[in-house]
Amino acid sequence: MAEATSNGSARKRAPVAVTGIGILTSLGEGREANWQALSAGRSGIRRIGRFPLEGMRTTVAGSVEFLPIAETGTPHVSLAMGTRVAREALSQAGIGRTGEFPGGLFVAAPPIDQEIPTRLEIARAAGELRYGPMLRVAATGSSKPHLEFLNGFIADRLQAEYGTRGMPVTVSTACASGASAIQLAVEAIRRGESEAALVVGTDASVQPEALIRFTLLSALSTANEVPEQAAKPFSRNRDGFVLAEGAAALVLEDVAAARARGARIIGYVLGCGEAADGFHRTRSSPDGKPIVRCMRNALADAGIGPEAIDHINAHGTGTPENDKMETLGIQAVFGARAGSVPVSANKSMIGHTLTAAGAVEAAFALLTLRDQRLPPTINYREPDPAIPLDVVPNRARSATVRRVLSNSFGFGGQNVSLVLGAEPA
Repeated sequence: MAEATSNGSARKRAPVAVTGIGILTSLGEGREANWQALSAGRSGIRRIGRFPLEGMRTTVAGSVEFLPIAETGTPHVSLAMGTRVAREALSQAGIGRTGEFPGGLFVAAPPIDQEIPTRLEIARAAGELRYGPMLRVAATGSSKPHLEFLNGFIADRLQAEYGTRGMPVTVSTACASGASAIQLAVEAIRRGESEAALVVGTDASVQPEALIRFTLLSALSTANEVPEQAAKPFSRNRDGFVLAEGAAALVLEDVAAARARGARIIGYVLGCGEAADGFHRTRSSPDGKPIVRCMRNALADAGIGPEAIDHINAHGTGTPENDKMETLGIQAVFGARAGSVPVSANKSMIGHTLTAAGAVEAAFALLTLRDQRLPPTINYREPDPAIPLDVVPNRARSATVRRVLSNSFGFGGQNVSLVLGAEPA
């Protein structure tokens, strides 16, 4: 949050440099492969092939079934994706030595939740589903499922791989988790606790239980016939989000430290803002005030007004209510400019990567700044009269982009917005 001056006004906080990016989504593996596909308006959403779909109302997702991973449970795939994007980001940043990263680790990962196959494996290992035998098995380390569902399991493995300093932090604040992890890392650097931080957001929740739960909430699209057209953010015919998997990693650094070591700076985190909603476990507040406050807090933290924003990377899930609330928030913050500021919804192509979304979409926003290219919102064929926004429909667009506002609004009222810039001021 922005610091207050003696007269109560907001004071700009120090920017933080981004020197490394790694991305893996349903579009493929690698930063450049993902960016090329996103810029081309390609969709990574396809029919699920990982598990049986009989009786499922939704049969499509942005899954990463192309990865050569033997075990397909959420922890295994989340860890594999997180490891790969961290490796790519660190390689680009060129910081530290192999296994010795000179900073902390901040991870956004899905909440601990044992899936049905894992529960059965634990039961077989323990002999019976009673706490005593299960705890004895866990204490001896002979039960792999127990170890893999310990809180912070993914962060612990990443720390062992890359040698980050201090205790790794695991964040799970619903769909805002990736942006929350970035905010925590930015604050640590600003406080002088570290000159660098590794942020990883990863989520592989395309599994039967998650599909059923979101179906019971009527949150998922059921447009199964043509998977690539299922995600329709901001369109009048939108009918829910598409569950997806993905990961992104960012290497963040103190600007002076990055310059001193001759690092190539990709972009900057200029401001971070959050605002709790608390209206409902899944629904946004009807007045949109927490979303408005979140965006305004990010702008205040960056020390700029809404007129300085050239592009909005929307949360844009494709659910009827979320898109409406985000539109109301943009209108309140940007006023007369609301209809002319370009708004892109990456989820139209990659689906909703849940806890990883804030990190994945911040990474795409940084590439937007790098290449001065606005990714499209695809599947936009039926404009919604209630959403009078420029959603960069269906085709990418070249533009002058100096600052991007990236929004992440999660279940339970966890809202985070980031201001990202091509320049530090």
